[in-house]
Amino acid sequence: MAESIPGDHFSEVKLQDSLWYAVYTRSRFEKRLMELLSAKGIEAYVPLHKVVRQWSDRKKVVEEPLIRSYCFVKVESPDYYEVLNTPGAVRYVWFSGRPATIPEKQIDILKSITSSMVETKSLPDTFRPGTRVRINGGPLMGLTGELVTIANKKKVILRLDQLQQVISFTISPLLIDVVSGQSMLIK
Repeated sequence: MAESIPGDHFSEVKLQDSLWYAVYTRSRFEKRLMELLSAKGIEAYVPLHKVVRQWSDRKKVVEEPLIRSYCFVKVESPDYYEVLNTPGAVRYVWFSGRPATIPEKQIDILKSITSSMVETKSLPDTFRPGTRVRINGGPLMGLTGELVTIANKKKVILRLDQLQQVISFTISPLLIDVVSGQSMLIK
């Protein structure tokens, strides 16, 4: 599990040149940080995917980050602080006492996934049973319920409120969203 160290100290850390690093960003600042870093000559990447957003009067296709609050940067040691001094950059993501490195192959995979026409969505690795969720697609769209269990990586079992019955069924995790105010990760 990656850990974030608020007081990143370059004097204690030697970056490996020409590797990708994950930078934690301000909320909803991923694309802007990528633009600012690119303007400084620092290679930055935010995986984006297209989603349809519904407003009261229209629908629009917009590009959103696939992984919220992260920007990937390919920096050398002299640019370490330049990234942190850019508006929107909060801190590097750390793992085992060092800035977390992302293999080039994984960045290439993210680039090929987001450039394809395949519908993508990033989900946390695990949901906590008991979380209140809403179905966001399919014939049961709009119903809310309680996440009972995760059957496997492709299926979850929900208990629905609106039916006033304890009926469990299986649905893809891609078709559920957490009802606001709920945490999805196991703590």
